[in-house]
Amino acid sequence: MHELISELYPICRSITGDGVRQTLEIVGREIPLDVSEVPTGTSVLDWTVPREWNIRDAWIKDKGGNRIVDFRECNLHVVSYSTPIHATVSRDELEQHLYSLPDQPAWVPYRTSYYQETWGFCLSENQRKALTDDEYEVCIDSDLSDGHLTYGECVVPGSSEREVLISSHVCHPSLCNDNLAGIAVAVQLARRLRAAGLRHTYRFVFAPGTIGAITWLARNRDVTPRIDHGLVLTCVGDPAPFTYKKSRRGDAPIDRAAAYVLGDGGVNGNKVVGFHPYGYDERQYCSPGFDLGVGCLMRSHHGQFPEYHTSADDLDFVRPEALTGTVETCLRIIEVLEHDVRYRNLSPYGEPQLGKRGLYRSMGGAPDAKTNELALLWVLNQSDGENSLLDIAERSGLDFTLIRWAAGTLFDHELLEPIG
Repeated sequence: MHELISELYPICRSITGDGVRQTLEIVGREIPLDVSEVPTGTSVLDWTVPREWNIRDAWIKDKGGNRIVDFRECNLHVVSYSTPIHATVSRDELEQHLYSLPDQPAWVPYRTSYYQETWGFCLSENQRKALTDDEYEVCIDSDLSDGHLTYGECVVPGSSEREVLISSHVCHPSLCNDNLAGIAVAVQLARRLRAAGLRHTYRFVFAPGTIGAITWLARNRDVTPRIDHGLVLTCVGDPAPFTYKKSRRGDAPIDRAAAYVLGDGGVNGNKVVGFHPYGYDERQYCSPGFDLGVGCLMRSHHGQFPEYHTSADDLDFVRPEALTGTVETCLRIIEVLEHDVRYRNLSPYGEPQLGKRGLYRSMGGAPDAKTNELALLWVLNQSDGENSLLDIAERSGLDFTLIRWAAGTLFDHELLEPIG
């Protein structure tokens, strides 16, 4: 995953353009990907697909002709969607188009101007303070013209048409945690799930933030009724504990599954927060007309860590072990979604005799056997057709995987039947 992030890191992405296409081409080498191109001017819900933006080069030169701000060194240096310009401007005029971070003087910020035509440069505060000439040559060699918005999908079929949506945005340039980590984790999940026997169908969407998700929703009105659960992945590569943001519903199965897996606080530092209509594409999937059960999984909360939307969100900020931990956490959430079913006890009058079925140890002293037996007893006692396996795991304090094993074992011995 970290190698994939390293390959994607230099690409200048935005909400449209060749950077998105190049990114999806690389993703398509890892997993099967269907790529869609939606023309400029297409009406998508209350929005319109914007003009396509591409950039080749940009700089600020001093009087000596030296590139003191160079897009080729850092693609964050240009405000995304800047209109083309090549001119000599005064220092005062240039200042109106500069963005820096006084509190982090060595870092370059990330700024955008998608829907208001202007131009600008982002630079470190140290670079900004070094601007002492009375005029500078500025150049942004970009195009803003009719084209397309591009997004990709990978569908991993299950035995049911009911779907789980996994979404990550592909519109940020060289930002590793906010953007690339979500892409890398989603790719790895798709690879892992393709080798698994699944109940749900899993749909992975790689789209530009906001306008990409809106475009996907507008073009997939027939798909959205099949989506039972979903996760937006962002900021999942740094070593911080997890934060899960609930869906708009607040009590959707994905909310319960994520809260259970994360432990909702405690010594691990993970936390679960309520829905709010600001953030990433969960707010599009959770808009009231769709109201899908989609939450957002993060490590550091977007906008609440110093490196967010700066050049410090680089390859050193994301950690291979953190990416691996995110994948394993997602797989645990998926395990709950796949196997949280209800059973009915077929021998509910008193405990059935487990010993004669080989399910109860003949000698004491084996702690693992005792835990397994306790799981069997919990599942038998709680399987009244109303409680799901997650209900039983939460009430018993036992791991969901163990509860799932117990239910499968009792089913094999004809002591349980599934409901629904």
